Amino acid sequence: MKSRLKIAIIAGEESGDQLGADLISALRCKTGRNIDLIGVGGVHLANNHLKSFFDLNEITLMGLGDVLKRLPRLIFLVRKISAFIVREKPDCLIIIDSPDFTHRVARRVRQLDPNIPIIKYIAPSVWAWRSKRAKAMRAFIDHVLVILPFEVVVMRKLQGPPATYVGHRLLSYPPLLNIRLKRIKKLNNIIQRQTLLLLPGSRYFEIVRLAPVFGAVIKELVEKFPKLIVILPTLPKIEIKLRKLITEWPIKPLVVVGEDKKWAAFAKADVALAASGTVSLELALCGIPMVLAYKADWLSKIFIIPKIKTWSAALPNIIADEPIVPEYFNEFVCPGALARQIERYLIQGPARTAQLEGFKNIADIMHTDKPSGELAAEAILPFLEK
Repeated sequence: MKSRLKIAIIAGEESGDQLGADLISALRCKTGRNIDLIGVGGVHLANNHLKSFFDLNEITLMGLGDVLKRLPRLIFLVRKISAFIVREKPDCLIIIDSPDFTHRVARRVRQLDPNIPIIKYIAPSVWAWRSKRAKAMRAFIDHVLVILPFEVVVMRKLQGPPATYVGHRLLSYPPLLNIRLKRIKKLNNIIQRQTLLLLPGSRYFEIVRLAPVFGAVIKELVEKFPKLIVILPTLPKIEIKLRKLITEWPIKPLVVVGEDKKWAAFAKADVALAASGTVSLELALCGIPMVLAYKADWLSKIFIIPKIKTWSAALPNIIADEPIVPEYFNEFVCPGALARQIERYLIQGPARTAQLEGFKNIADIMHTDKPSGELAAEAILPFLEK
């Protein structure tokens, strides 16, 4: 047995960077060996001694338009990082998120050196669209670590690679667990001060599309709830641009910046208006009633949305397999409709109670006995022992 392991890892998003860091930490504990990292990541993997081959932001993309604009650069990066990985001869390659980039790398690495085991952490949404990707992945991915319970069955039905459910990082994330405990103590989530949490997205182009509507929603709500408190968490990298966007809002929210302040805002929230995405699962596991909205770019409307097969875009709804969370998309995103829905959750009534019960069911469905990083490490160990 080698005294050191060399692992290639490519994390295509900030969330993937966190997952990768958890996984590497767990692997170090379980193997008792030193691990040399190569590849691409952000600050969390850097703390695990990864010197990123290039800046993570180069591949942090969303939407078909973004991919097309950056395609020549992406192709160049795929070739460079693939050649580098093969030269370094790692014990395995782990790819996380950003399938438009990471799958191309995996495919090229498999062509150049078929002996390198390749693990995919977080399955692409084959259950929503482009289901043929699952079967295609068998050619260049040896195992998939999935974070949603139903994805194991989906991969099997679609003839994808073998898959293991390792749970979601949020299930054992301390800030989220603390909020859940506090809400249990609040006697079934009784409303205290009527606090609205605004979450228009983590990317600037998402926020630009939703900001005017969210501003108008606040105006309508304040007319009915004059003591309404509005909090808008954001990231340091987009804070300045966001503050400029909301200068025209008639009612100014309290803007808070950074991860710690975000979770402090979650702890205070009675209801949330959010862009559809992973944040919906964060809210559900925290027990915060929500309404979701999303506006796609024009290329996605033409080429992607018509191909989507799933009945809902909200992760809580998909996991529970029932319509727990109301969601509005594109031309249906209008201030009046959103405000009326939020009003239903700002009062103690059947709508709020039903959604909270649905959230408890989601937590039960997703439950695991160990943190996701540990389960992911256990699934990868057999590939490192070959």
